[in-house]
Amino acid sequence: MAFFRNAKQPLGILLYNTRLSTCSRHGYSTWATKGTSFAQSTDTKASKTAYLYWVSRRFNSQAASSAEQMSLIKQLRERTSAPIKDVKASLVDCNWDIEAAQKELRKRGKVLAMKKSSRTATEGLLALAQLEGKAAVIELNCETDFVARNEIFEYLALALAKKALFVQNSSQQIPGVFSFGPECLEDLKLNLDHPKISGETTIQNAVTEVAAMMGENIKLRRGVVMSTSSHGVVSAYLHRCPQPGLGRIAGILSLEVENEISQLDALQKVGSELAMHIVAAKPLFLTKELVTSDVLNNEREILKSQQRR
Repeated sequence: MAFFRNAKQPLGILLYNTRLSTCSRHGYSTWATKGTSFAQSTDTKASKTAYLYWVSRRFNSQAASSAEQMSLIKQLRERTSAPIKDVKASLVDCNWDIEAAQKELRKRGKVLAMKKSSRTATEGLLALAQLEGKAAVIELNCETDFVARNEIFEYLALALAKKALFVQNSSQQIPGVFSFGPECLEDLKLNLDHPKISGETTIQNAVTEVAAMMGENIKLRRGVVMSTSSHGVVSAYLHRCPQPGLGRIAGILSLEVENEISQLDALQKVGSELAMHIVAAKPLFLTKELVTSDVLNNEREILKSQQRR
């Protein structure tokens, strides 16, 4: 019963009583000294008040310190989107200097990103950017669908697609269509303007920095640019689109007319519907010239076997 009565008392009282009882066991104070003077009783009350004040100040200072640390962790987390464990470790290593911790976190994140570069990245998004008579689609991969829905990942994908519009190459297998790999973009400058990732940097460094923030392997896999003449339009369709310009499957095509375009909106609408049907049909080749002889022979055999039945 004594335990439950003490449990209802404030923490400072419990600590004081514990200390007082400990002292009594060493002979400093006992209830046997009934003849103590009023001065001694006053000294005891003053000592108790002083001790309670010390305990209160100690706990208040610890609470304030903890609140400041939590505030710094929250601020650095909002700045970098790094895992809370890494954020706290960087702040502790930098003696809770948020600016130094942010630099340390970026260095540490880039090292971790390089270590994770060998992981398989099969999730991600396609990003589309368009100008008059031109369209570019890039594929940005990550490890999980959770990261693919992250706003920083989506922002980077759209920025890469816009930059891909200006990639040029004279060696094109199909007129007006240019496919490229990540090496064509990695060294290009990219000007980012996002609350958590900003400034001018190379595309390769931007991908590495976002990978450090997300804690996953992120890589630019490939891209394609399509253009048309002044008498044509480029139309596109994105399937499973989380926001304009992003999707999981994309179809782009160009339509050209012999004379000057009179009804541009109508032609764009027809092109978008055709691009949607292309996505649904899932073609293996863009033109008949690209169809291999092995595929043709396999299709002939299938058709012959169907006729025999």
